[in-house]
Amino acid sequence: MSADDQLDLTTAAHSPAPLAQTQAGESQAELVDAVRAALAQAGDYLVFSEGDELRVVALIGDWTRIGRSTAADIRFDDPTVSRRHALIIREGELLKLVDDSSLNGIFVAGERIDRYTLVDGDSFLVGRYQMNFISITADVAAKGAAPPDSLPV
Repeated sequence: MSADDQLDLTTAAHSPAPLAQTQAGESQAELVDAVRAALAQAGDYLVFSEGDELRVVALIGDWTRIGRSTAADIRFDDPTVSRRHALIIREGELLKLVDDSSLNGIFVAGERIDRYTLVDGDSFLVGRYQMNFISITADVAAKGAAPPDSLPV
């Protein structure tokens, strides 16, 4: 993202709103870093690209379902994603990524997982979609990491 681009961080929980149009030549890591810098509220988020749009989802509930089903909180209409592909479950302060008996599995660092504890900066595959986990702590949010013209999440 160029310095002139601005991220619109209007998002709703479990409603993956577009953040910005992705720019040709930008790596996924650069896009995730731009989102991280623009987030002003402490919390846990998933960031992913769908088509040419970058999306963010705030993980605020006890669980988030990822899949192809219309009942999924994060829905992908794609044959590489099972109807009930994955769950993200809050267990105390931790978030667990759990394979929901999917056909194609979930991959973290190239390895198929059944259950995995997410940490800030983790990236994982659900079907053909790369998802990135960001956890913004209260102390980071309090430092005012977001640019003054960004919108609250």
